[in-house]
Amino acid sequence: MFDKLSEVKNRYEEVNRLLTDPTVINDNRRYKQLMKEYKNLTPLIEKYDEYSKAKRDFEEAKDLLESGGLESDFKEMVQLQYEENKEKLDILSQELKILLLPKDENDDRSVIIEIRGGAGGEEAALFAYNLYRMYTMYAQSKGWTTEILSLNETELGGFKEVSFSVEGDGVYSRFKFESGVHRVQRVPDTETQGRIHTSTVTVAVMLEVDDVEIEINPNDLRIDTFRSSGAGGQHINKTSSAIRVTHIPTGMVVECQDQRSQLQNKEKALKVLRSRLYDQEKAKQDAEVAQNRKSQVGTGDRSERIRTYNYPQSRVTDHRIGLTLYKLEQIMNGDLDEIIDALVTRDQAEKLKASGEEQ
Repeated sequence: MFDKLSEVKNRYEEVNRLLTDPTVINDNRRYKQLMKEYKNLTPLIEKYDEYSKAKRDFEEAKDLLESGGLESDFKEMVQLQYEENKEKLDILSQELKILLLPKDENDDRSVIIEIRGGAGGEEAALFAYNLYRMYTMYAQSKGWTTEILSLNETELGGFKEVSFSVEGDGVYSRFKFESGVHRVQRVPDTETQGRIHTSTVTVAVMLEVDDVEIEINPNDLRIDTFRSSGAGGQHINKTSSAIRVTHIPTGMVVECQDQRSQLQNKEKALKVLRSRLYDQEKAKQDAEVAQNRKSQVGTGDRSERIRTYNYPQSRVTDHRIGLTLYKLEQIMNGDLDEIIDALVTRDQAEKLKASGEEQ
């Protein structure tokens, strides 16, 4: 591990030097690449420097204790320094192992999230809206931007389906474990007997991709226009601005009717389609990897039940890691860090275990 850390430190210092080179500064593309590398390496180097200092302090205290002849008060202080730094070295060593794990190359990317009401009819659609609100509030707390790409509302204000983008640094690293089936248990407003209903909503988190990463042959598309329908907007049902894009080879269909022009709706529909096609290919690759290595939290399978939101008990349970929190209101208002941090920690632990088994 420490040979690798030494190599990384040398690279960090080299990148630092290059960032002051006028030739690099004038090469905008290379400068951006190096800045990104510098930013990614900085947490590891800072932790390594912290470890190195603790190591020096530990060795110093150890030498003093072994030399003997210390006065009692001073010996007590040195003993404390020895024990504190010994404990600190164990903690920092584990943190360095985690930082040295191969970084998910997609962690810094933006995403498109699709939420669909499942079993439960109108109640599922209402909970789909609740999840959309939860995710957008979480994104807002992180300073990320969101934009609705496609929306199919119900008369009661629920969402049969919604697709929206979340853009910003590190978005995928925080949202990547959200794909799967989310289950809600609560008494619907329309329930006169006070009985608890169980409904489900499916969430898909996809990387936002451009036309360079996924090239779509125009001949593979069938594009239909139709009049917008649904709640809101004075242009609704007056112009054929809504777009339906069908990808003939896969049968994927994307509809977009939220913008006032056909061109805008077409651009957004193609944006969603590219992400779906990329996600489909990525899912195949992930499934192949998962057969050989079980070092991941969940499978990313859309049919996997990952979380239950129980309103009567104000309880949220993530079934993949056995985490239960009694703070449903805060979570539904976008306070997701405790759940996401736990998922990230478990994922890191499983990857550390897998890397240890491979060595």
